[in-house]
Amino acid sequence: MWEDLKIVFNEDTQIFHLQNKNFSYIMGILENGHLGHFYLGNPIHGPLRQHMFRRDQNRALIPYLSEGSGKISLSIERQEFPSYGTTDFRDPAIDIQLSSGSRVIDFKYECHRIIEGKPKLGGLPSTWVSDLADGKTLEIDHYDRVACIRLTLTYTIFKDYPVIGRNAKVTNEGTQEVFIDRLMSMSIDLFDGDWQWLQLSGNWARERHVHITELRPGIQSIGSRCGASSAYENPFIILKRKHTTEAVGEALGISLVYSGNFLIQGEVNADNQTRIVGGIHPEGFRWKLKEHESFQAPEALIAYSNKGMGELSRVYHNLFRKNLIQKRWQDSPRPIVLNSWEAVYFDFDEEVILELAQSAKSLGIEVFILDDGWFGKRNNDKAGLGDWHVNREKLPNGIKGIAKKIEDMGLKFGLWIEPEMINKKSDLFNRHPEWLIGDPLRNQSHSRNQYVLDFSRREVVDGIYNQLIQILDHASVSFIKWDMNRNITEAFSRNLQADRQGEIFHRYILGVYDLYERLTSRYPHILFESCASGGGRVDPGLLYYAPQFWTSDNTDAVERIKIQYGTSMVYPLSSIGTHVSDIPNHQMLRNTTLKMRGDVAYFGTFGYELDVRKLSEIEREHVKKQISSSKKYRSLIQQGDFRRLISPFEGTGNEIAWMVTSTDKKQAIVGWYQILAKPNEGLFRLRLEGLHREKLYTVTGMDYPVSGSVLMNFGLLLFPSFNGSDLKNPITGDYQSRIWFIEELEE
Repeated sequence: MWEDLKIVFNEDTQIFHLQNKNFSYIMGILENGHLGHFYLGNPIHGPLRQHMFRRDQNRALIPYLSEGSGKISLSIERQEFPSYGTTDFRDPAIDIQLSSGSRVIDFKYECHRIIEGKPKLGGLPSTWVSDLADGKTLEIDHYDRVACIRLTLTYTIFKDYPVIGRNAKVTNEGTQEVFIDRLMSMSIDLFDGDWQWLQLSGNWARERHVHITELRPGIQSIGSRCGASSAYENPFIILKRKHTTEAVGEALGISLVYSGNFLIQGEVNADNQTRIVGGIHPEGFRWKLKEHESFQAPEALIAYSNKGMGELSRVYHNLFRKNLIQKRWQDSPRPIVLNSWEAVYFDFDEEVILELAQSAKSLGIEVFILDDGWFGKRNNDKAGLGDWHVNREKLPNGIKGIAKKIEDMGLKFGLWIEPEMINKKSDLFNRHPEWLIGDPLRNQSHSRNQYVLDFSRREVVDGIYNQLIQILDHASVSFIKWDMNRNITEAFSRNLQADRQGEIFHRYILGVYDLYERLTSRYPHILFESCASGGGRVDPGLLYYAPQFWTSDNTDAVERIKIQYGTSMVYPLSSIGTHVSDIPNHQMLRNTTLKMRGDVAYFGTFGYELDVRKLSEIEREHVKKQISSSKKYRSLIQQGDFRRLISPFEGTGNEIAWMVTSTDKKQAIVGWYQILAKPNEGLFRLRLEGLHREKLYTVTGMDYPVSGSVLMNFGLLLFPSFNGSDLKNPITGDYQSRIWFIEELEE
């Protein structure tokens, strides 16, 4: 009988086998005491021997561990966690400098433990299981007897997912100080290099675009050194076979549960083996470990699919929704919000806010969010950050008063904060100029007229926390938008000694996690949305605290298609903040239809980012219908299975499609988008996925039932809106969109 979940260690073969009904992960203790990687993929049955997966190789001109023996050379062994300095010339997973100056480390297997469930990581976000039967964990201790350093590798396998959660911890059990210069969360040596590398890259306002390249001999990598996971790269990659598509083929994902500087690197050696490492970026990192001190690396999540990239994405979606996001928000429908930023920017008072809220309520919106400008002397972006007390000139009744008035209308109230930042024109800076990150003897560069508070210091985090609770303890706030508009430059802490300055980036992000932990624990009813100039810190680390994020400051529907498509590679729709904004769009100056803006925004958390007071009567009625449809289908959209049908990153990119199906396949919603109209266009068909082949469905616009097999094999027919002589509804020209709602017919 095949067990749903087990971890087995065979004493005779020295093989560890982590397995569930969909997945096997196999490694073994080599003759020299190192841990070798053997296999990851579809479940494997039957007896296992090390020689099934590896061979001793007597090769010319490579270094061997023992004189006169050609059995083991780490330069060609596939390893689980390679260290620096012992017959392996590839980049290691760990690099430590000893008090002698030596960097030679040789970790050997010492013991292991198999644990029911999944232990927490101290001070770091990580995935979790609520029932011990939903996960098993293997902890393997390695020890270097010369350096007296312990390395603990942790592996968790989940009952329902082809996923391994990995992390590493180093403990100094000697009497001398040591320095960690590199500690990855995971490393894995794959059998071959015949993979394509997919990454999510971009910049502010064009985050997480899909880029695919061939793996090649040598090193390629993504990473961030700006103090945040960044808009430039996301801490996630996919390795896929050349012919792998959305629906078929082998794919392997690596995702880091971390929000700071990171590195994910691929290295193909001369034997066509691929080493993938992922963790904290070693550039600028150096951690001092005194006697009996430990350092814990963040969690990395390795996922596998033999059914294409779409299935790999859905694995991550389900894992994040059910085993990363906090339980309160897992199945909670995301509220439809109106955010004040693009409606009024800094130019508001209480009367304006109440007018916006009243108009929002009349449309069916559920939460009003007061964005930047409510605190300190904040009338522009040059002053006020750090002073988290109400600007009484704008809001004479304070946050408590405005929140009550908005709640009395029948809306919930939300608030914008940017707690990690400071303006020099602020009371906080006048009191504590030393709280800024930066070398006091050098120029301190600014971005958006602001600077970064030194969250590596406990007293700084305490000071911001104590300001914020004075607001939140006394006002009815249901939603917090937590922004972060500036990355770290001149990384220097006045509170750290010279030999600890390499710790500032990691200590900073630990401070951010600490503030999130305290606020989310104190206010469990508040829905937090993370934001970093939009999508500059979108990662699983923050998803642990904030179940949704503001996906991008770019609210243009055309650009959002690419951004949301790329984001969906790893993040669930329930976490993707999507708003309908005004035209001309404030970032692109593009004019798109209200219909298209809504049809794109459906596939996320849905809301509005415009001055609803200025809508025409026709627009108001359209918005009401959008909100009604969003409420009707949001559970399907946010909890269903997302499928990408046509990519904006392939071909011309002019047509894009995606869909969501319910887990029981009884409902679906399909979105199709065309950027530019085509002259004299013929018929087009869109093949769907994820339906019951033999069941009959009703489809928007069809007055007859149609089977799932027809919809998936032939597809939906699309007619051009204009072919040169004949107009058909909807008549939109450029920027077309269509939405189909699909329901299974009862027997």
